[in-house]
Amino acid sequence: MAKKKTFDQALKELEEIVKRMESGELPLEEAVKQYEAGIKQSKYCLDLLDKTEKKISLLTPGETSSDKPTLFEE
Repeated sequence: MAKKKTFDQALKELEEIVKRMESGELPLEEAVKQYEAGIKQSKYCLDLLDKTEKKISLLTPGETSSDKPTLFEE
């Protein structure tokens, strides 16, 4: 079974993809492949963040976003 990537590993890979794409030196086909890989990494990172947020919400009852003060309360 493959070991799952940590958030930091996935984010680092995403940053490397962005650097390669920003270099402007990739042929179109490779740029598209890198874009696809970047989208996958981005979704993976967002999924990990979402799962972590849900875990934290379960561990801190009463600390929902509706309980927190907002910037513009009436």
